[in-house]
Amino acid sequence: MAILLSYCYVASVLPVWVLLQPRDFINSLQLISSLGLVVVGLFVTAVVGSSSISSGVEPPALTMFAPFLDLHPLNAPPIFPFLFVTIGCGAVSGFHCLVSSGTSSKQLRCETDARVVGYGSMLLEGFLAVLVIIAVGAGIGLGWPEEYPGLSGTQLWQVLYADWKGVTGGKAIAAFVVGSGNFLESLGIHATMSRAIIGVLVASFAGTTLDTATRLQRYVVQELARTLLNSVPASLKVSSSVSLVTQPLNWLTTAHGATLFAVTTAFGLAMVPAPGKSWSLETIGTGGLILWPLFGATNQLLAGLSLLVVSFYLRRRQLPTWITSIPMVFMLAIPAWALIYNIDAWLSGGSFGLVTIAMIMLAIELWLIIEGLLLWGRIRGILEPPAEPSSPISR
Repeated sequence: MAILLSYCYVASVLPVWVLLQPRDFINSLQLISSLGLVVVGLFVTAVVGSSSISSGVEPPALTMFAPFLDLHPLNAPPIFPFLFVTIGCGAVSGFHCLVSSGTSSKQLRCETDARVVGYGSMLLEGFLAVLVIIAVGAGIGLGWPEEYPGLSGTQLWQVLYADWKGVTGGKAIAAFVVGSGNFLESLGIHATMSRAIIGVLVASFAGTTLDTATRLQRYVVQELARTLLNSVPASLKVSSSVSLVTQPLNWLTTAHGATLFAVTTAFGLAMVPAPGKSWSLETIGTGGLILWPLFGATNQLLAGLSLLVVSFYLRRRQLPTWITSIPMVFMLAIPAWALIYNIDAWLSGGSFGLVTIAMIMLAIELWLIIEGLLLWGRIRGILEPPAEPSSPISR
């Protein structure tokens, strides 16, 4: 963990093109080649059939073993609204909005490439989402001998997914790895190697997220610190008592200060054991699970707010806004609904930290919506002021 956080620190403070961009390029080769193998393996499995007999039984013909529709899985939350906060990257994602403005935009050759890169990336994300569904809905039925010896097809799928709460975390990722690995076995690749290739694919996605997320948090910390500093009158900044606050804020406006803050807080959170676990060497690094229940709704709420920003951008230029404002309303309402639903469960379970964060998020969302409504009628045709000169925060 210390090595990963140290790498994140270095990658965040360096310019994008020094480390992050070449690392992304190397990872893209891994991702594209792995996805290509999965696609070819899928077609071979569908046409020729699976060549894997490692499960101890003859694998069935490839079909979708998952049911077409199940509105009430055991122990699952309501499909509406939670379907729309569970599926993120393959549809709409607020985190991707931050990535596109924080790192992707700095790697474009020219502004006109933004449409191809941005839209093409989300199409590829959607394609990957479809492959994941096929892997866990059909590929897993070809066999998982280590966990379910002698089972295959619909029977294996029903045992694996008998309970919503039984397939979470590592088990959910393992289902994708095994299901996709079964496709690769149809190409003559050994089961161990097949799963290793898919494991590298999954790790590559995690690897690209680590340093990018650290860089984005550095941007946010720097911007918040500068905003707070600018709100302090110049006459008060000379006061010794006020300087006790402004000096740390000045430090947080620097790339190294903001990154150190981001990495240190991440390390501190990781050292806290996951809910229901006591501290031990085995539980180190599980602290992120404390906030994980907030991720889906937070990510999609951020997507709604991003659409709000884009809608204002279009309205200022007197361009049609319906194409972004309609999904904006949906993406603001659904995550809020999911948060309100979860607050009741978190209160019952004593997760008061999650309740507090969720209520703060809802309050900020309401605040931004009200501000947006107040400004909507006054900004049509009024362009933003010119951007300030580039500074280290934009590296």
